[in-house]
Amino acid sequence: AAAAALGLLPLGKTQSPESLLDIAARKVAEKWPFQRVEERFERIPEPVQRRIVYWSFPRSEREICMYSSFNTGA
Repeated sequence: AAAAALGLLPLGKTQSPESLLDIAARKVAEKWPFQRVEERFERIPEPVQRRIVYWSFPRSEREICMYSSFNTGA
């Protein structure tokens, strides 16, 4: 209620903490390519794989455009 009163959160909305799985997957994705993770570890549970892959993709539209553009060299 105090955060909503300060304008930090919309009224009626509460913010839940990020899960430990998401925090860990985000940190792994920031440091290593998914291929290296697959090569390094024999067995990675599927929910963990999905979250690492999710966090491996760029978040902003600018980054998506930058990584998806092709340089033809012309």
